[in-house]
Amino acid sequence: MRRGLIGEHLGHSYSQRIHETLGGYPYELIEVALQDLDAWMKNKDFAALNVTIPYKKAVIPYLEELDERARRIGAVNTIVNDHGRLIGKNTDYYGCRFMLEQAGMEIQGRKVILLGNGGAAQAVQAVLEDLGAAAIVKVKRNPSPETLTYEEAYRDHSGAQVIVNTSPVGMFPAQEGIPVELDRFPQLESVADVIYNPHRTRLIVEAQKRGCRTATGLSMLTAQAAEAIEAFIGKPVAPESILRMTAELAREKMNLVLIGMPGCGKSTIARKLAEISGRPAVDIDQRIVERIGMPIRDFFAQQGEARFRQIEAEILAEVTLQTGQIIATGGGIVKDWENVRRLRQSGKVYFLDRSLDQLETDPSRPLSSSREARGSSMTSGLIYTGLPATNRLKTTAAPIRPPAGYGRTG
Repeated sequence: MRRGLIGEHLGHSYSQRIHETLGGYPYELIEVALQDLDAWMKNKDFAALNVTIPYKKAVIPYLEELDERARRIGAVNTIVNDHGRLIGKNTDYYGCRFMLEQAGMEIQGRKVILLGNGGAAQAVQAVLEDLGAAAIVKVKRNPSPETLTYEEAYRDHSGAQVIVNTSPVGMFPAQEGIPVELDRFPQLESVADVIYNPHRTRLIVEAQKRGCRTATGLSMLTAQAAEAIEAFIGKPVAPESILRMTAELAREKMNLVLIGMPGCGKSTIARKLAEISGRPAVDIDQRIVERIGMPIRDFFAQQGEARFRQIEAEILAEVTLQTGQIIATGGGIVKDWENVRRLRQSGKVYFLDRSLDQLETDPSRPLSSSREARGSSMTSGLIYTGLPATNRLKTTAAPIRPPAGYGRTG
């Protein structure tokens, strides 16, 4: 019988890859419409299932048994068919605890803002309780007896040190969304988000900008799948395998982004890396030229830099919805924090560090038309100081190789 995941919209789920790699069995993504759930569950034509939005609570009436965690949490994300008896389990608990502990997030004695009130939120709340949170304040947009509104949280709980998001705000494809105003919590230390697509939500990127410790949802997804695999076939998955699978998925899904001064070789290196790795190369400036129908320098002269930057930002927003690419950016793209934020959400950013006297000039590009123009654009390089040393690559004449972990994808 079948093993797989049921939910409404599963087109971007990573679960099939995780289960087939770590579990070694066929695994399906099974989209079930709400009106079909009753017949589907009563038919019991499956060996084991994972359950995602919006059915983690809806499946409970069809189950003959719940394990201790599922009863405590009130939500099920794993079902085992034991000779016709459906047993519900909750592996989100293990996944969440793994995510927080691997990120080194301190929970004990902290006040935590928990965003959302669905099945994932119930599992996260149980973990936070067991890790010794001093207080857990549940927040959602639509008022309910057990939750506060966002305005109430801002007013009465601004001293919270930890935020955990379980709401869908910021999830692909609406990844411009952010569920909460971080500036309203001046004592904030850590932020976790159970969303795994995009790799970093806007919430996570903004938290990192503020110096917070962060945790993303990919490790939670992989860890909960690992515990589900044990429930499905009795095969335990070691923590080392969970971490390895998480890192492998991250490398595959993240974009590799090249930033740097005009003339430092971003476009050339992107093409070479694409040849080596098998990933598609995307040149933002080339996309802009295709859209505006003229050289960039002519567009600058006719409509000005402000209009150019607007088009650049629009194209970047479109490009960063895709994954697994090599992206070459324009030299001035980092002058706008929103552009930097989008790049960091979608992938890993590398600064191509080339000395000013070696930068090539290009009369068709306003910021690299002369040595003076390059010098005046050096202010954009200030944003690079936030990158770790491993993300600063000296450009030389040596053979080009992808950064570690970005080999051919198949």
